[in-house]
Amino acid sequence: MISSIIIEGLIYGIMVLGVFATYRVLNFCDMTVDGSFPMGACVLAACLTHGINPVVALFIAFGCGVLAGLVTTLIYTKLKIPDLLAGILTMTMLYSINLRIMSNKANISLLRVTTIFSGLESEWGIVIFLLIFVAVLKLLLDVFYNTDLGLTMGALGSNPQLIVSQGVNPNIVRGIGICFGNGMAALAGAFAAMYNGFADVGMGTGVVVSGLASLMLGEFVLKSNKIGLQTFRVLIGSIIYRALMMLARSYGYIIHMTPNDLKLVTGVLIIICLIVSRTKAGEKFKEWKLNRKNTKSESQGGRK
Repeated sequence: MISSIIIEGLIYGIMVLGVFATYRVLNFCDMTVDGSFPMGACVLAACLTHGINPVVALFIAFGCGVLAGLVTTLIYTKLKIPDLLAGILTMTMLYSINLRIMSNKANISLLRVTTIFSGLESEWGIVIFLLIFVAVLKLLLDVFYNTDLGLTMGALGSNPQLIVSQGVNPNIVRGIGICFGNGMAALAGAFAAMYNGFADVGMGTGVVVSGLASLMLGEFVLKSNKIGLQTFRVLIGSIIYRALMMLARSYGYIIHMTPNDLKLVTGVLIIICLIVSRTKAGEKFKEWKLNRKNTKSESQGGRK
């Protein structure tokens, strides 16, 4: 059970790192993830069933996710459609595309094909592999976010006018982030398909919501402005979320909970995290306002 939680947490953590890039860094609400995640699984399944090497298939899945992000970017920038609607449009179109990729089959089994996980003897072997892979990926992301382009992406999410005043095209920077985020989601979908042993066009339903829940859980557990800790808490939040879902599936019957209630649990978790974060922000604002008022009173008393 513990190994399954870690495996799912790390696999979906890759997707949450992509959500972090769009939702937190760029401040862009991207619903494309619900389509790019299963797209990665579908592309991987199509590649493996045609005898393509699993490693090559992962790169192809990542590239297809990047293309999905590019479509959302073009809809948003060229057609001037709001970010939320642009993502929903791409997500909707991807459902039909994913069916085409899998030759109009809604589900493909991967139990009889060779995957990266096939050579690993146990689930703990998969855990070690994913720990190494995700750790390397995280370090590369930390390095990227400290480059000029990474810092520009962060500044774009916080203050778009600042980027424009520096002569940088915000659409290009935003597009890079959106493409990267969806590429990560597709990569996670490919890993999920290999671990589950099948690819399904409907496996991306609610993925972006679970990604936001994982993101907020990580922020609730660990507070920091350092990018290294921010990417780390993304992975921690993903593992915690998967643990909560596993507990709900295993012991939910005690309170008459069924697997159909997991989406409800996810929504409640997000609402709780939002309420707690807003409450803390409100307390900090009141404290700052009170300190400012006291400072003004002391300065006025000194003048008298």
